[in-house]
Amino acid sequence: MRRREFISLLGGTAAVSSVSWPRVGRAQPALPVIGFLNAVSSDGFAGRMAAIRHGLKEAGYVEGENVAIEYRWAENQLDRLPALAADLVRKRVTVILATGGTTPVIAAKAATTTIPIVFTVPEDPVQLGLVASLSRPGGNLTGVNLFVGELVPKRLELLRELVPAMTRVAVFVNPANHERAESHAREAQSAGRAMGLHIQIFNTGTGREINTAFATLARERPDALFVSPDPFFVVRRVQLATLAARHGIPTSFSVRDLVDAGGLMSYGTNILDAYRQAGVYTGRVLKGAKPADLPVVQSVKFELVINAQTALMLGLTVPTSLLASADEVIE
Repeated sequence: MRRREFISLLGGTAAVSSVSWPRVGRAQPALPVIGFLNAVSSDGFAGRMAAIRHGLKEAGYVEGENVAIEYRWAENQLDRLPALAADLVRKRVTVILATGGTTPVIAAKAATTTIPIVFTVPEDPVQLGLVASLSRPGGNLTGVNLFVGELVPKRLELLRELVPAMTRVAVFVNPANHERAESHAREAQSAGRAMGLHIQIFNTGTGREINTAFATLARERPDALFVSPDPFFVVRRVQLATLAARHGIPTSFSVRDLVDAGGLMSYGTNILDAYRQAGVYTGRVLKGAKPADLPVVQSVKFELVINAQTALMLGLTVPTSLLASADEVIE
């Protein structure tokens, strides 16, 4: 090939290449990432996640559009939480949202002192050492206090109003959540003594342990069952409601999920509103607010829910006074 032809061929190839290869556009900015840390599983958490997303939307964020979420579920294996929290820190998430009890936020706090953390906790976050004070948290944590233990006496009073003759009450706690189980057992024993009730504690941290406990209840026939507030019991809500109905045991729960599943009654924090507030706070942190300057939100919405069909099946007459004070009666 002649030199002139070779140069012409090269020039033609370059021209074709310049036309056929598209230009590389500017890289899109990465979305901020929420590291979501939870003690249990996504099963039974759909309503709470919807509430969180609602709160995020109030703050101007929509998952997949202008924010991403990295999910970490411990599946009730609480010893996994430190590793899951550390993984979120390694991924350099923008903010950690720790839900599903106290253990996730403790794990997150131990994993980082710099990444902002928004929590939902049932106990007093000051006593837990999470924040310096409710009004001025002071560190990299803030969130929502759900109020759980303080409601034990009220829940027992409401249960007695529905079951006036009760003297013996079984209490389910989740031993996997050791600190809360011990705390709730103490609160139930204390409130029970004040009301003249005999309280019997059952450790029910697996589906099999729940079945075993109900077999014992079927033999010993307590007057009522009191299920402690724990995310694990929300996951096992169908099993709990079904077995309570099968064995004819009036049962009190702390959240309405279990009443929706067929349980008798619940009294506690309006959990969806609390999770919505956590979503709002997470959005505010994404916008640049510092947790140290965001006061801890204390839940002010409580709800009493009664399943009238379950009461009828158990042969219970719901007093008019209780019906009048209920936020919702499921017919």
